[in-house]
Amino acid sequence: MQIQENENYTTLSYSGIFLSCFAEESTKCIHSTPEHVLVYLYSGEQVIEDRDKTIVLKAGECAFVRRDHRLKMYKNGEGENLYKGISLTFRRNILRDFYSKMNKTEIPQSVKISDSNVFKIEPDTAITSLFLSLTPYFDSNVKPTESITELKLLEGIYALLNTKEDFYPILFDFAEPWKVDILEFLNDNYMDDLSMEQIASFTGRSLATFKRDFKKISNLTPQKWLIKKRLEMAYTKLKEENRKVHDVYFEVGFKNPSHFSTAFKKQYGFSPTEV
Repeated sequence: MQIQENENYTTLSYSGIFLSCFAEESTKCIHSTPEHVLVYLYSGEQVIEDRDKTIVLKAGECAFVRRDHRLKMYKNGEGENLYKGISLTFRRNILRDFYSKMNKTEIPQSVKISDSNVFKIEPDTAITSLFLSLTPYFDSNVKPTESITELKLLEGIYALLNTKEDFYPILFDFAEPWKVDILEFLNDNYMDDLSMEQIASFTGRSLATFKRDFKKISNLTPQKWLIKKRLEMAYTKLKEENRKVHDVYFEVGFKNPSHFSTAFKKQYGFSPTEV
């Protein structure tokens, strides 16, 4: 088990089962995982942005998030109710083992593979009972055994397959991971506070492969490319949109105005207040 805590959230991790509890503040994250995930909300609200689609989950609702796709998620409390959610991560080894033991004659034939990345699921008795059975583990003093976590993941697979036939070709597709265009990703997410390891993962690469691929598209290092991009966007906002410096620096991804001002003057030869 792993426990991560700070003043705003607590996350418990048990071999593919993740329980998260967030405080009053809204939390934004970029989600990208090489594995399929089933998310369920006990309380609060979760907003999932997938390209031009927005999916909103309320307490008692759940969604299936397909592997190898990048999404933005917002985890919000509602009134006195904190965000409290749980997710099941279906690793490929578990899915391969499950598939190897299936009666192949029972697998639906000619099911078209959906293009959707996120499936909002109407919880039935099987899904609801599965997640409610995990509520005791929000207490970090109560730990499920390895066999229990494995059984719960298997229960989740059965629940999905019984919900919709569309999940058969999705869950049992064992093709290699995708790769996202690096520049497209960076242009869309330059303002986010992401490590190089996260950016590599979100674009479907190891860190070494990401660095190698980045050299093919820019003479700059990824860090210098991001700073240059942020400064260019800040200049545009200051000059063409007549924005104020204190409104712009954080918006483009800088954490403090002093660092922003120093970097801006180094690139343009004058301070941002002179634009």
